[in-house]
Amino acid sequence: MSLFAFLQRLAVEPAVLVTVTSVSGSAPREPGAWMAVFAQGQVGTVGGGQLEWVCLAQARDHLAQRSGAAAATSWRHRAALGPGLGQCCGGSMELTFQRVGPQDRDRLQASLGVERVPVALFGGGHVGQAIVRALSPLPFELSWIDSRDEVFPPDLQAGVHCEHSDPVHRAVDDLRSGSRVLIMSFSHAEDLDIVARCLHRLRQQQDLPFIGLIGSRTKWSVFRRRLAERGFTEGDMDRVTCPIGVPGIPGKQPAVIAASVAAQLLMLG
Repeated sequence: MSLFAFLQRLAVEPAVLVTVTSVSGSAPREPGAWMAVFAQGQVGTVGGGQLEWVCLAQARDHLAQRSGAAAATSWRHRAALGPGLGQCCGGSMELTFQRVGPQDRDRLQASLGVERVPVALFGGGHVGQAIVRALSPLPFELSWIDSRDEVFPPDLQAGVHCEHSDPVHRAVDDLRSGSRVLIMSFSHAEDLDIVARCLHRLRQQQDLPFIGLIGSRTKWSVFRRRLAERGFTEGDMDRVTCPIGVPGIPGKQPAVIAASVAAQLLMLG
């Protein structure tokens, strides 16, 4: 989402792209982190604090001096976070500054784009909508699937692919390999069919590293019995995580569940 916002704004005004190129010791951001500085405002961050203020000042000074159709320029800056800036991290960072404009958008999209982990979300209800909002700014490629017409909201975040599938479990066959699957449809019968289809796919391809089902332990106990009746083994069913989310978070509000699930997916790597 940050890259999308940056490239949208870059279409109409120049910026200075500040990129962390190397880090020594403790530092607030990692190599590859970036911040786009405009004459007014910014997109992204290189770590905040005094370091970021210094970078913002350098970038805006350059933008003020080289307005119009100036040629692209770049320079490097090395910052000692402890003695130089009074930050507690104590390490050092090297940053590259580069003036960019509309002509650089394709190149920047290729160079700054990150590998996104595929997530398939089954269910367009309140929790599903909260999860979409939670995952959209994170490094996930989200496919949102439901059997109902007109269930998806009109104000979708960029990068969310919506799919209507009836019966909904058929969409499992077309999921991208490596997808993390989240199951929370409006119907327990649909949930059961989706879980079963995922387990069938695992038997054949072993390419769904996470299958998460919303619900209580009681729901999962009922599902295990019904899945066993369909011929699935204990080993098959142990591949499903239910309830979903980081253990120990008691709230059941959609936003709380979404935050917990987002954290769980990030921990999976």
